[in-house]
Amino acid sequence: MARHSKLQKQVLALYRQFLRAGHDKPGFLPRIRDEFRENAGIKKTDVMHIEYLYRRGQRQLEQLKDANTKQLGTFSKKQNS
Repeated sequence: MARHSKLQKQVLALYRQFLRAGHDKPGFLPRIRDEFRENAGIKKTDVMHIEYLYRRGQRQLEQLKDANTKQLGTFSKKQNS
């Protein structure tokens, strides 16, 4: 089995922290899983984008850990019909 890079280990640790933080808040776990699965398709060579998402995830995790956080909002692109 191939070894994970330092960045891969950081992302996996962030994912575990998200799962722990969202465990007691209803509706958070499916959204967390969906977000990580959606971004799993990013190429490993796109390091700048991965680092950007990692930093954004750290900020979101701090908000999630806040006891006052009760709901999760999302933005979505409007589809032209």
